Amino acid sequence: MAPQEADGQPAVAAAVITHEGRVLLIRRRVTEGRLVWQFPAGVVEPGESPADAAAREALEETGLTVMAAQHLGERVHPDTGRRISYTACSVVSGEACVASAREVAEVAWASRSQLAEYVPEGFYGPVQDFLGKVLPQI
Repeated sequence: MAPQEADGQPAVAAAVITHEGRVLLIRRRVTEGRLVWQFPAGVVEPGESPADAAAREALEETGLTVMAAQHLGERVHPDTGRRISYTACSVVSGEACVASAREVAEVAWASRSQLAEYVPEGFYGPVQDFLGKVLPQI
């Protein structure tokens, strides 16, 4: 059984993947509330750490092999009500693509100046701070 919160919902892990001055975002086939574009993410499986889950979900959804680099924080997501852990990841190999057409409609590498176009409400504070440090001002 996957790790669960008090409300019975499984915990979720998100991969914040940066590469060559951009961050990877995905558009899900089925939106979650106001969320249209988001990070590759999914349920933490039994015996799996959030960092391992983030890397696994990145591979399953985008075809990228990534390495967890830094835990950025966790929160209860205001749109989904799910506990979500954010892990900064670096690309090891592969090309970003729609690897799970059942779940993902589109992938995009966004520059710092494009973030508000994809996610107008902004990101979770520690994630926003991290992106502000690692993505160049263009």
